[in-house]
Amino acid sequence: MKFDLHTHHYRCGHADGDIRDYIEAGIAEGLQAIGISDHTPYFGSDEEQPFPHIYMGKSQIAGYVEEVLKLKAEYAGRIDVLLGIESDYFPQYAEIYRKALAPYPFDYMIGSVHQIEGISIFNKNRWRDLSDARKIEVKEGYFALIAESAKSGMFQILGHMDAMKGNYPAFSSIQAARALDNTLKTIAECGVAIEINTSGKTKLSGGWYPADDILERACHFGVDVTFGSDAHKPSRVGDEWEAVRSRLKDIGFKKWVYFKQKKKQIAEL
Repeated sequence: MKFDLHTHHYRCGHADGDIRDYIEAGIAEGLQAIGISDHTPYFGSDEEQPFPHIYMGKSQIAGYVEEVLKLKAEYAGRIDVLLGIESDYFPQYAEIYRKALAPYPFDYMIGSVHQIEGISIFNKNRWRDLSDARKIEVKEGYFALIAESAKSGMFQILGHMDAMKGNYPAFSSIQAARALDNTLKTIAECGVAIEINTSGKTKLSGGWYPADDILERACHFGVDVTFGSDAHKPSRVGDEWEAVRSRLKDIGFKKWVYFKQKKKQIAEL
């Protein structure tokens, strides 16, 4: 079963192409299923679209869902088009997000932490002049927030769980093993999957999210895994799928998962 559950398109303001372009790219890549998972609107403000280059506008989500469902019907028998969405996890707005997204028939939702302490995880300047102890505190807080997102019950998949290394590769060497293990245990207990996200190659860190050492620990704790390219242009759909599958088998995983109508589907590696 070849699938890619993490793709974006023009509505988020920082991706190229429309939904059909990504579906066609999935067919060209030999995918049996493709998930469309653009960023939700930002629901932490009364404004229609306070961050137009990050999130779609509130008025766009209904049209987004309608378009995906229409294309799902059009492409039935050629490729399974899954309705997903990627949502930031903001604890203070979690219930607002939950209520806003509840009316839509998502096959799955990806929960991603893109900010901690009000600063983007990709802002490399946030690490400037921090003591070693403070760096550990920030990393532990990041993993704690990911664990909280798993416990929220909102998500089937957690996105790019060490993406904080993206523009700060030294993040990987900050020692926070206990916090990581506690987070992975929580994820396993909650039955949520983590994605292997190949978009790390587009950042300073290179490689995938998460790193192999995290995947090894995830395997030990029985965490489910899935695949997402996090494509922001159609040419990246399915990117490195075969290499990821091979590496997961080497680590010891026997299966990975995808979701339909929020129900876990198991596929052999």
